[in-house]
Amino acid sequence: MIAVIDYGAGNLQSVEKALRHIGCACEITADPECLLSADAAILPGVGAFGDAMENLRSRGLEKPILQFSASGKPFLGICLGLQILFENSEESPEIPGLGILKGKIVRLPAESGLKIPHIGWNSLHLEKSGGLFQGLTGEPYVYFVHSYYLQAEENIITSTTKYGAEIHASVQKGNVFACQFHPEKSGEIGLQILRNFAGYLEKGGK
Repeated sequence: MIAVIDYGAGNLQSVEKALRHIGCACEITADPECLLSADAAILPGVGAFGDAMENLRSRGLEKPILQFSASGKPFLGICLGLQILFENSEESPEIPGLGILKGKIVRLPAESGLKIPHIGWNSLHLEKSGGLFQGLTGEPYVYFVHSYYLQAEENIITSTTKYGAEIHASVQKGNVFACQFHPEKSGEIGLQILRNFAGYLEKGGK
């Protein structure tokens, strides 16, 4: 079973719907025990960094998420769920993130003249094959909705895109995966990415 972590952020139902579409058993949950007993977990989310961290902490989910991410079981952060895996964000500089991964979240540059937030489809440059991108070639198109983006400080980047800056669009460190884009809103390519994540269950998290 894949736990879809409910910490008051949006987009839970679309993630659940996509998982069920590809045949995955899943449950939306805010229960730490349910999370820790799951075979895999997804941390989705749209909204503000600071609000997300405050909600997550007020629901007693910070420690269980840290425990789960260290367990070796597959863990996926999506959009805001990617951002809060890192140490901090320019959006809420006074509120620390989970610090599971090293990097900073910065605002998309207004001087680029591009509309912010960035809403729409962009192609990915795949930095590493396999992982979430197993079976995908070329520069797959995926859907983004965000005003802030990741600058990773570890060798964990698996794809990039450009929107006024080079965006670290996805990362992987061991069992922890994360993507700035929304696979659940990215058509068949996004469903393949979710299938690849679910495939780690069959491999025992490896």
